[in-house]
Amino acid sequence: MRSTNDISRRHVLSLAGAAGGLAFTGLQAAYAQSPKKIEQLDPALANLIDTAQPIQELATGFGGDLGPAEGPLWWKEGGYLLFNDIHRSRRMKYTPGPGGAKGVVTVDHEPTNQANGLTRDIAGRLISCEHETRRVTRRELDGSLTVIANSFQGKRLNRPNDVIVKSDGCYYFTDPGAFAVPNQWDLQYSGVYRVTPDLGTMSLLVDTYIVPNGLAFSPDESVLYINDSRRGHIKAYDMQPNGMLARASERVFADLTGPEPGVPDGMKVDVAGNVYCGGAGGVWIMDSKGKKLGRIVHGQPATTNIGFGGADWKTLYFVSRSTLFSVNLKVAGIPVPVAAKRS
Repeated sequence: MRSTNDISRRHVLSLAGAAGGLAFTGLQAAYAQSPKKIEQLDPALANLIDTAQPIQELATGFGGDLGPAEGPLWWKEGGYLLFNDIHRSRRMKYTPGPGGAKGVVTVDHEPTNQANGLTRDIAGRLISCEHETRRVTRRELDGSLTVIANSFQGKRLNRPNDVIVKSDGCYYFTDPGAFAVPNQWDLQYSGVYRVTPDLGTMSLLVDTYIVPNGLAFSPDESVLYINDSRRGHIKAYDMQPNGMLARASERVFADLTGPEPGVPDGMKVDVAGNVYCGGAGGVWIMDSKGKKLGRIVHGQPATTNIGFGGADWKTLYFVSRSTLFSVNLKVAGIPVPVAAKRS
């Protein structure tokens, strides 16, 4: 429904982005000089990461005030990392240098329709959450584009944000943005959805989040984690055999609020079940019970997303609004694409 001043949804989103950019500029000035460190909160962190190693800054200058770097995704066959520069509508490619040396960044594809989260499905196809077109798409192996979802029950999606794929081929994605005064033909809530592999059935899993953002499965896919950027926490749900959430199992897995800037955003899980997620002050590392083991303090106002990579999946790549970083891990992340479930 339009306001009395007839302000369009696009204009509202533009103003919100500009306001966010102004706030970011102030935070950047205050926190950009924060010392980088890997902070240990529990002895168990030593099993996951060497806290004495430097945090590598690989490239910077992305995003800008109106839209961050996002969606890091390791492409193992090519040995490179893809990530999005949302505001400039570009997909970037980071290719590491030989012997672990700093690599180079090139433009992999443009325009991306201001794509945000990226993943791959069990067939290896690239999946993107597009802000500008308000849809989730799949790049086929022949280069053509398939729309996975752009509406639900006849109403347009808000702004799909992050997406993952289960081993049975189902797509799960978050769709925040209802706070941006949708028109009457748009959805009036922020949702989390599931789409079947044949794209024939789309289901709403939950609609009680203010800003549903990152999501990830436990290694055995028995638990789905979803974070709410506005409330500053991660929730966990047990999965039902039919791929839906056991709603009665909903619980707060971790609260990542704090005095420093940063909210829960992108999220990943390693093969041992440890959860990595952006939050106040950096990237938080938690065990499978939600116990906080440590934090990667990178000195930037926000962690927008993270992803595992490298030949052994033991490199953690993460992005702030403007910068790509990495650290080395002792435990591998869950590979992408996830292996298809055997029937």
